[in-house]
Amino acid sequence: MNSTLQLQHLYWRAGFGPRPQDVAAGLSPRKALRQLLHDSATYEPLVGADLNDTDPQGAVMADPATMKNNPVPNGMVTTPDQPAAPGAPVAAMRPRAAFKTGVAAGVPRLRRAELTPEQRKMQNRGIRDAFNNMSTAWINRMANSPAQLREKLTLFWHGHFACRVRQPGPALSLHNTTRQHALGKFPDLLLAVSREPAMLQFLNNQQNRKEHPNENFAREVMELFTLGRGNYTETDVKEAARAFTGWGYDNQGNFRFRERDHDAGSKNFLGRTGNFTGEDVLRIILEQPAAATFLTTKIYRFFVNEVPNPAHIEPLAAAFRKSGYDIADLLERMFSADWFYEPANVGTHIKSPVELLAGLRRSLNLKIDNEQPLLGYQRALGQTLFQPPNVAGWPGGRNWIDSSSLLLRLQLPAILFKNAEFAVALKQDENDLDPNQTKAQRTVQAGVGVHLPLAPLQQLLGATPASQQPEKLSAFLLQASIRPENLHLVQQAAAQKEPADALRTTLVSLLSLPEYQLA
Repeated sequence: MNSTLQLQHLYWRAGFGPRPQDVAAGLSPRKALRQLLHDSATYEPLVGADLNDTDPQGAVMADPATMKNNPVPNGMVTTPDQPAAPGAPVAAMRPRAAFKTGVAAGVPRLRRAELTPEQRKMQNRGIRDAFNNMSTAWINRMANSPAQLREKLTLFWHGHFACRVRQPGPALSLHNTTRQHALGKFPDLLLAVSREPAMLQFLNNQQNRKEHPNENFAREVMELFTLGRGNYTETDVKEAARAFTGWGYDNQGNFRFRERDHDAGSKNFLGRTGNFTGEDVLRIILEQPAAATFLTTKIYRFFVNEVPNPAHIEPLAAAFRKSGYDIADLLERMFSADWFYEPANVGTHIKSPVELLAGLRRSLNLKIDNEQPLLGYQRALGQTLFQPPNVAGWPGGRNWIDSSSLLLRLQLPAILFKNAEFAVALKQDENDLDPNQTKAQRTVQAGVGVHLPLAPLQQLLGATPASQQPEKLSAFLLQASIRPENLHLVQQAAAQKEPADALRTTLVSLLSLPEYQLA
């Protein structure tokens, strides 16, 4: 494999694909990896006024993660365009996000059962719009941000720490926490995620008290987040649950340790005995060699190959543990290994729907006028950001492909570039915010308004003769080699057309091949 193909492989696995200008830059894979690590070193939270939702009483509910380092009097935060002045009235400020109940502008919020039907509709619309805007903002980051490795890792952790809650504020707070620690030390990430109100609510730890322990959070921390099945016992689950008693959150979306609800007795956990707290349990878990192996294997399956190779996993896991679970160090070792570029690991990864959509936009520098239909395509293809199917996240791999999703995947380029007539009626979801929509309301229509700049592609092609351009473009767009018969069909489709039309036709033909589903 030549260095250009290695570079493209790296950009697809460590990000959302190469752009023509990335290939034209001619960096070696090693230099490109250093650049990816450098560009992803800085944390920038996902923020914006349109990521907040409005409750039925007119109070804007903001992401509590953006408030933690900006306290202001009375538990309020100011809007970006209306800073608080000394002595400013409370009504001029934005309330902090309430998770279940709380106070908005000094007035107790009504419970959902007390709302009128119109207020419930308003609440549903506000929540739906906030989640849609969060998803759109994140996809834009994936497609356009230079911090490609941080974006890709945030997507990985989004599935690893899968969490589905109704409130946008706590969901966004959890997202920004994983984004912040994505490339840091895993113990810091694990502790921060474990203290997020969204996770505590999703896994029922708000109800975990010494008189009535709830084991759900403790079980999933070990089974899905750190150790995997077979590396702990039911007794360990019960004792860990006791250690996590009292972990909860307040009405302003802040972690709170409720000492009166905590079981302070002695506990026997993973062969250790002591008066353990939740923090102690997390520390003891990560002292187990099985934790490094479990995490390394899961990261390997996401970034390298669905089938783990023990010869690769064992030294990576040992180095990961020795580094104090340094995530950036693990990925640098993984992407620097010779075996990362072996044929068995190239063009064998089935793109998730998000990888497919973000990759299309990034690799072709697409500009889109109306991004709302893309949210429908996410859902139709089986991956809606911030709405994992369950606590185990999306299964991935071959589960992304079935007869209906493959048809939509193959037709997506024509939909985007030609505004082809294509409508897909989404299935009802028991967790829908608006569960009683008509079929027409659940139908995704074309018309996103895609703008494809040809200059970067023309620069990539250079002086390549028209007859050889399909092959040149296939080497850029497809990680799996194009079959000769498919190349012939692409060449025929573009023959005898004006240069610009021929290029567009070639692109749509190549992007519509099954090979484009692989990275």
